[in-house]
Amino acid sequence: MLLHSVNLWNLAFYALMVFMATLGLWDVFFGFEENKCSMSYMFEYPEYQKIELPKKLAKRYPAYELYLYGEGSYAEEHKVLPLTGIPVLFLPGNAGSYKQVRSIGSIALRKAEDIDFKYHFDFFSVNFNEELVALYGGSLQKQTKFVHECIKTILKLYKGQEFAPKSVAIVGHSMGGLVARALLTLKNFKQDLINLLVTQATPHVAPVMPLDRFITDFYMTVNNYWILNARQINLTTLSVAGGFRDYQVRSGLTFLPKLSHHTSALSVVSSAVPKTWVSTDHLSIVWCKQLQLTTVRAFFDLIDADTKQITQNPKKKLSVLNHHFIRHPAKHFEENPSIISDLTGTSMWVPVKVSKWTYVAYNESDKIYFTFPLANHRKIYTHVYCQSTMLDTNSWIFGCINSTSMCRQGVDLSWKAELLPTIKSLTLRLQDYPSLSHLVVYVPSIHGSKFVVDCEFFKKETRSIQLPVTHLFSFGLSSRKVILNTSGLFYNIELLNFGQIYQAFKINVVSKCSGVKEEITSIYKLHIPWSYEDSLTIAQVPSSTEISVKLHIAQPDNDSHVALLKMYTSSDCQYEVTVKTSFSQILGQVIA
Repeated sequence: MLLHSVNLWNLAFYALMVFMATLGLWDVFFGFEENKCSMSYMFEYPEYQKIELPKKLAKRYPAYELYLYGEGSYAEEHKVLPLTGIPVLFLPGNAGSYKQVRSIGSIALRKAEDIDFKYHFDFFSVNFNEELVALYGGSLQKQTKFVHECIKTILKLYKGQEFAPKSVAIVGHSMGGLVARALLTLKNFKQDLINLLVTQATPHVAPVMPLDRFITDFYMTVNNYWILNARQINLTTLSVAGGFRDYQVRSGLTFLPKLSHHTSALSVVSSAVPKTWVSTDHLSIVWCKQLQLTTVRAFFDLIDADTKQITQNPKKKLSVLNHHFIRHPAKHFEENPSIISDLTGTSMWVPVKVSKWTYVAYNESDKIYFTFPLANHRKIYTHVYCQSTMLDTNSWIFGCINSTSMCRQGVDLSWKAELLPTIKSLTLRLQDYPSLSHLVVYVPSIHGSKFVVDCEFFKKETRSIQLPVTHLFSFGLSSRKVILNTSGLFYNIELLNFGQIYQAFKINVVSKCSGVKEEITSIYKLHIPWSYEDSLTIAQVPSSTEISVKLHIAQPDNDSHVALLKMYTSSDCQYEVTVKTSFSQILGQVIA
């Protein structure tokens, strides 16, 4: 009888374990947002021109090939070598095809056409014969050596040209990104052969499945080299992860190690990338139109006008990557932006003395400068927040120094703004700008388009609200709630005690609006200050919106920042924010 009872308990325990594992696996494979990537299309028939390799090289690597991507007239023209553009080499990953280069190659070609081929990129791609290097690592070293030979072959194709390149940019997908990093470990490899490395969904930290000694040894060699030689490595590297949609390579594996003396590396999740704002699965990251557009824009901004190649200036490289992949100010990139702007011409100057202001612009015939005197506001408020629904790239907000009512020149504060899907916004702490006498908001003369500009002054403590997350073992049975019943445009919800990978929550935001006739959009941004893994949720209010809250990277021990839910709200609505533990997502985080 006792034995029978023990067997029943064992059976119940195993059944519970199977149920929990199934629940966790379901969350990993299905518990993420729908695919919001737009497909990238070719406008002309894609062609892959095989590049003839030296006979010795072709004999040594009979299974591998090198191709040049092209479409239409470009493909025809470039069948006759040498080439005149900027070389980029695409490296496919595990079981990947060299034809995956077509998305980024086609978008870059369209961009070059838009500027009448003032600059253009030549996209090459390596055919690794779709080898399964994530399952068997014996080919990784061979692939690395072949890529080294490909780089030398590519550069010879430009020999004799006025602006011949001396290096190539590399885009590596999945294991292709690791192969690119492994180039630096080769005995005779010259680091200056690569001017930029962009990896997409590459597991840099460790193999997804360490199935053999070859893979683990390869990883150890690459990572040890990059750590031990960090001071000598000046290769600008960008690692882009796919987010929670990519269940094959979890984003935590894609983050390059942060070393205090290695400042030329950036790691970001695609959901945090401006103008992308979507999570991608492991394959869609190479064709996701939003992400490839961002990548191509960055490539063109990296061009040096003198050499007509990618700049060798590491500071500019990082500035461009930060502009496009980290924080976009809703302005075109400028290496040395003009901070002082002329505020002249036939314009109306309208003083605004209230602490909260809204202006609806429609068919404006005159330019208008709205001026906000700061002297009195400084006595009462700590911050000012402004937003505009006009998403052009012109400067729109300035600061006047020691002015009475209007100024001929102003400090261009637009560079400190942040682009979001439906607005560009700016928050300033007034004490950081003691020399400013006025804030100036510029409304241009427009015809046929309507946009709204809002500004408000506030005390920080009225817009920062603490919300402790629920306990791990509350199993979603209890919740915590805050209500935003003031008429602000912006709030920071501080998610206290949230910083571990195994934590997972569901936040529900319920908005109730009064007297609203037009459709209103609110933005809820989960901001993780210790890692570039933010995610955005756009809601049409009034509504009830559920947000999944979990981490790719745990909070470092020496980091005291707090995760935030940044809420860009409507002053006509009241918001109720509820957080509760999501047990299924916790299991998913543990299994992943």
